[in-house]
Amino acid sequence: MLNIPVCQNPVSVKQAISMSAIVLAFIGDAVETLCVRTDAALSADYKVGELQRRTAETVNARAQSIKSAELFPKLNEDERAVYMRARNGRTRTAAKNAELSEYKKATAYEAVLGFLYITGQRERICALLDASPR
Repeated sequence: MLNIPVCQNPVSVKQAISMSAIVLAFIGDAVETLCVRTDAALSADYKVGELQRRTAETVNARAQSIKSAELFPKLNEDERAVYMRARNGRTRTAAKNAELSEYKKATAYEAVLGFLYITGQRERICALLDASPR
């Protein structure tokens, strides 16, 4: 099982669905980053610079876009609703090293992770992240 933190105060699915997709993505990015950093730190005795490089290879718009495409067919109805709302939302910032379409898919991927985290669905996050290519 992945090293996924537990949300101390989970909210209902209804509350989470009503949240801004960008806020969900903000949370989801933190969840994935923490998981990837923890796995990298525990997998070998790397220096911090190498840990950062390994994390950046995985937690970026291009990589998340690829994972997003792999995971989309596995999403349930609520997760798809969050995904679509995040992917189709207005983008106020530009992606640094990715195409706009990749950035939108990455945002959608992060929003689903954020949704699952704040609703306390730790096992579901593990199932989706274990199913995604790393």
